[in-house]
Amino acid sequence: MTSTEPRRVVIAEDEALIRMDLAEMLVEEGYVVVGQAADGAAAVDMAEQERPDLVILDVKMPVLDGIAAAERIAQARIAPVVILTAFSQRELVDRARDAGAMAYLVKPFTRSDLVPAIEIAVSRFTELGELEREIVDLGEQLAARKSVERAKGVLQKELGLSEPEAFRWIQKTAMDLRRSMREVADGVVEHGVGQDKGRGGG
Repeated sequence: MTSTEPRRVVIAEDEALIRMDLAEMLVEEGYVVVGQAADGAAAVDMAEQERPDLVILDVKMPVLDGIAAAERIAQARIAPVVILTAFSQRELVDRARDAGAMAYLVKPFTRSDLVPAIEIAVSRFTELGELEREIVDLGEQLAARKSVERAKGVLQKELGLSEPEAFRWIQKTAMDLRRSMREVADGVVEHGVGQDKGRGGG
């Protein structure tokens, strides 16, 4: 990790054993677990109090399920959310994404699955913040986010970039061309990288 401050994490999982394992994995990877909850409502309260750098939520929880809790945390812009699910069903993953979750993990998972999911969630959350600063209107934000997601996919495929690199490419190209990230993303989706191939790839 590049920053000197370890990331602070809140975890919510109704099965105590899985919760303890998860907390142990996080600590071993250098994260600080600042709160543990057994239901979604407690997780939301904890996130509001602690203002962590990340929240990990299980889908199936009493009082408030993980998807509903993720929605509240995402709406309040508290922290990026990683969803834990024992089901790799597409529909659940889509619901979690619509609720504002930035990444998901399918149980059972290992330490080697955990860290990349966390880093993806944190980088997507940062990207979202940067997009929102550029666009004030909420409807526009959503459209821009979808366009940027699609453009990142094109760039990953055409230029072999990682997801964060693809976002930086869009950001840098937008600055170079004095356009919005949305305009650059729309261009990439419509025309591919094409003549801009060399541009923006730091």
